[in-house]
Amino acid sequence: MIVIQQLIAREILDSRGIPTVEVELTLSNGLITVASVPSGASTGEHEACELRDGNWQRYLGKGVLKAVVNVNDVIAPTLLNQSPLDQASIDQQLIVLDGTLNKSHLGANAILAVSLAVAKAAAICRQLPLFASLNVGTAQAMSIPAPMMNIINGGAHANNGLNFQEFMIMPLGFDDFPRALQAGVEIFQALKKILNTRGFSTSVGDEGGFAPALASHRAALDLILEAINSAGYSAGTQIFLSLDLASSEFYQEGLYHLSCENLHLDAAALVDYLSALVEDYPILSIEDAMAENDWAGWQLLTLRLGHKVQLVGDDLFVTNTRLLQRGIDQHIANAILIKPNQIGTLTETMAAIQCAKRAGYQTIVSHRSGETEDTTIADLAVSLAADQIKTGSLCRTDRMAKYNQLLRISADKAYTLAYAGPRILQCLANMKVT
Repeated sequence: MIVIQQLIAREILDSRGIPTVEVELTLSNGLITVASVPSGASTGEHEACELRDGNWQRYLGKGVLKAVVNVNDVIAPTLLNQSPLDQASIDQQLIVLDGTLNKSHLGANAILAVSLAVAKAAAICRQLPLFASLNVGTAQAMSIPAPMMNIINGGAHANNGLNFQEFMIMPLGFDDFPRALQAGVEIFQALKKILNTRGFSTSVGDEGGFAPALASHRAALDLILEAINSAGYSAGTQIFLSLDLASSEFYQEGLYHLSCENLHLDAAALVDYLSALVEDYPILSIEDAMAENDWAGWQLLTLRLGHKVQLVGDDLFVTNTRLLQRGIDQHIANAILIKPNQIGTLTETMAAIQCAKRAGYQTIVSHRSGETEDTTIADLAVSLAADQIKTGSLCRTDRMAKYNQLLRISADKAYTLAYAGPRILQCLANMKVT
């Protein structure tokens, strides 16, 4: 039997130059796997704890040497000589070792890096690609997720005055992933040309999207529609729009402050604002439209728009099945964003996806603004047939690595995997009919 022979953690840097955790796992047959974890800039208060050193003389307090020590001195001795094939058992051991509800003792960054390394080791033992190995025992047909491509950044991901954090395109009207990706790339390049021609900056934000200083959110949407048309595609049939408001970032004392437009809205007024956008633009998805603790606002939003568009809970649910079940019970939102580092283990991440699917909620596997070259989320999205994937814009290696992994999976002739775009369009069409 092949077992875990060695676990070594180290501190590496993410796409923002901020320390994060990488784990190298060596099997008894000599083969090695490596996994690393991302970090978010806009984080929900209910997320699992990302353990930082707090020593301001080193990396401005952002070091992760405590998490590294926890892997090397606490976790590794426990997992040595165990088979990596029982992911659920190993993840449960990690949870017990930590002993807290939010993984604040060992750190979710330490725990997740180990959990992902174990999953990769299991794939080696099974002699399967990671996506196929993750699918073992799930009884879930696999598919290629539709990308949500962040091409204009705002909010905490840019310094351009826009309050909404992400303006995305969704290339749904295509038969396969490579063609959908091509469309996204061509629209991104068309947008760059338009911005450059009009004297806007073409520098990019944390997730690779452009960050022009625009006067309003509608101005950003208009630019994207122009880029879609310039690239030779059709908005509303091939390409659709998506927003991530990250509204907890501009929510204060019961009001949503859209400072770029000098608006200060209560929940009902923000719902009116968003409803008007949905009427005027081919928007199919809105993420974190209400603040993470504004459950009453989420109820208003869902009643008004839940039959028209995908309403995604990110900070609201933080990949936590307990919070997701509350949303399901109260008929709040109709989709969940899945971020493994919000919850801390792969098993808990997969449980959240499965819980959402049972309730008929759409699932979107997501990166973070501070990413690494690790491509596990691409395999995870395929393995459990997540509807969509968010992995940033169409530049920067940390983002493109995930797209390239999906291209590799699409080209794997051992598997016949449908592209989820047409399925999503049909699902949204059925939702509007009912």
